[in-house]
Amino acid sequence: MHPVKNILIRLPNWLGDMVMATPLVKAIGLQYPDATIDVIAKKGIDFLLDSFPPHQHTYSFDKAAYPGLAGAWKFGKEISKQKKYDLLFCMPDSLSSAVMARATNAKNRIGFSKEMRQLLLTDAYKKPRGKHRVEEYMCLLEKYTKQKLNTPPVELKVTAPLPPQFTAPYWVININSEASSRRLPAAKAVSIIQKIRTITQDTILLIGSPKESDFVNEVYAQLENKTNIISIAGKTSIAELTGLLSHAEIMLTTDSGPAHVSYALGTPTLVLFGAGNEKNTGPFNKNNSCVIRLGKLACEPCMNNVCKIYGIPECLLQLDENKIAESALQLLKNKN
Repeated sequence: MHPVKNILIRLPNWLGDMVMATPLVKAIGLQYPDATIDVIAKKGIDFLLDSFPPHQHTYSFDKAAYPGLAGAWKFGKEISKQKKYDLLFCMPDSLSSAVMARATNAKNRIGFSKEMRQLLLTDAYKKPRGKHRVEEYMCLLEKYTKQKLNTPPVELKVTAPLPPQFTAPYWVININSEASSRRLPAAKAVSIIQKIRTITQDTILLIGSPKESDFVNEVYAQLENKTNIISIAGKTSIAELTGLLSHAEIMLTTDSGPAHVSYALGTPTLVLFGAGNEKNTGPFNKNNSCVIRLGKLACEPCMNNVCKIYGIPECLLQLDENKIAESALQLLKNKN
């Protein structure tokens, strides 16, 4: 077998998935300690690479500049002109990512078999069922090397200082999610925040992206006790948010990308699950995280982005505020 000199990793496109890719990146480095590792990352979340396991070069992929399959092919071809790769690990399971992989002319292209991707990959493997997303990714390396490997923890290095406009200690609360079935209903968000206000005197920061700021501010306006509660929704970049999370006492959050960033940074993280399966996409590190699910409805867990039965996600609406508060305090106790 020829020595492996250059490895390229096509990272996932979503923030949470990219965080859950860190164990595979680290494991590849351990498996091939003499190889150069480069990565392809989606523009907009590539800032996370400053906190990633060791790698060398980054190719930042802008989907707007390289649209569709033709764009993916063009981007891959541009990479092929810059460097020759012995191995390429393609973590997304989309057709476009496999097209990009093929265009790089990497000698061995490893990824999941789906959507005829096996025609573009040299080593295509069926995605395992019943596994955590981290374990799915690790499967690519295990299948290729024919070895059972130890899975490293999900870990991001703390590189960002605390932004000067904030003072510790503070809690971070995220009530948002891309899918309405994972987003806290406004009334429930108000109730939970008010309960948290009764158990800590620390500042509470409500976060959210610019497009989520209206919802967060709507919830904030309904709070009876706003003492030391600040909405910063839409006022921080994802990179700045990473710095905030790394210095937070604790994060209370829905199932979302920031949840994975939080526990990967070592911050105690309490995740409220509605739709989605925590066995697949919940926090992978158990030492500093906790998941709360209602677990009483016949429809749980579902994978729908919109609650098709109740309209408003009843699985989140029925969560017990007291249980949430107790779990948060227990996480803090474990931290200290």
